[in-house]
This record gives sequence, structure tokens and C-alpha cells, in this order.
Amino acid sequence: MKKKLFLAALLLPLTAAASALSASEPPLDGWFAEGYQTVETSAPDIPFTRLNDGEEQPVTLADYEGEVLLLNFWATWCAPCVEEMPALDALEAELGDEDFRVLVVSNDRRGAEQVLPFYEEHGLENLGVWLDPRGELMRAMETRGLPTSFVIDRDGRIVGRVEGAAPWDSAEAIELLRWYME
Repeated sequence: MKKKLFLAALLLPLTAAASALSASEPPLDGWFAEGYQTVETSAPDIPFTRLNDGEEQPVTLADYEGEVLLLNFWATWCAPCVEEMPALDALEAELGDEDFRVLVVSNDRRGAEQVLPFYEEHGLENLGVWLDPRGELMRAMETRGLPTSFVIDRDGRIVGRVEGAAPWDSAEAIELLRWYME
């Protein structure tokens, strides 16, 4: 009996440590178990453009420090991007507030002239408009193709990456992003 109690006393800290370790890992269920890459690096300080009431304003990712971001690179001519945009719009409607924001950064060369009609045609009502027509931010983020999404934590660190279209409005995506928000 004493041996069993002794072993239990030895294993208890190890069990607690394993639980703490697993709690420090993001929940990767469903599609995200295979499609999400955990990374940790600083976000670049490259300017891009935000369209605000028809006015183009220069911004950087540092302007959003304190918020969890889903940064998505896309273009109107990219078929998987077009397929993914309604899920991103729904995600912004579900989680978007002062703690979380979906930044969809268009790489279309004609900028707002090309993006605004696309939003109207596809009924995108919740997403803001961000532009990177020269692809400078996209290159700095070492993006290999479109669409590519990055999760950025409140401290401005890139913590995750998805290459290709993802089900961003799924329960698994919302669980993953809420984990970073907590």
C-alpha cells in the first residue's frame, strides 16, 4: 500500500505538468488538425493600406497590437480565395470586436477599384478592406501562394499559419481562435 501511495505521489506532479503542457497547445480539431501549422515569429512592420470611409490610410500590423488577428492574403482572381471569403465574412460577424479582427488583405493590382465591386457582388458585409497591391507585406510574411492566413496574437507575434482555403466559420476554427483570445 505504501508503494502505491509513494508512486501516486511521484506521478501527480508529472500528470499536472502534462496537463499544463497540453493546455499550452492550441486546440487543433477537425480540418485544423492537418491544415494548421503552429509557428512563432514576429510580424513584420511593413505598411499596407486600409480603406476607411473611401479614404486609403497607411497601416501596419503594429496598429492592431492588443487584438488577435486572422490575417488573410487573397485576390479576386483566386478561385480558392473566392470560395473562402464567405467563411471569413461569417467569422468576422461571429467573433469580430475589439479583441479580434479578420484582416483580409487583397493583392489585386487595381486595389479598391477591383475589391469593392467584388465585396458587393459576393455580399460581403462584415469584412473591412485592406490592400497590398504590390505584395510587399505578403512577401515579408513569406507567403508562397493564395490564399494564406496567419494567426497573430495580441503581442504581434505570428503564432499560426494556414496555406490554402480553410473553413474559418467552422466550430473548430472558432474554438482555435477563441483559445488565442483567452
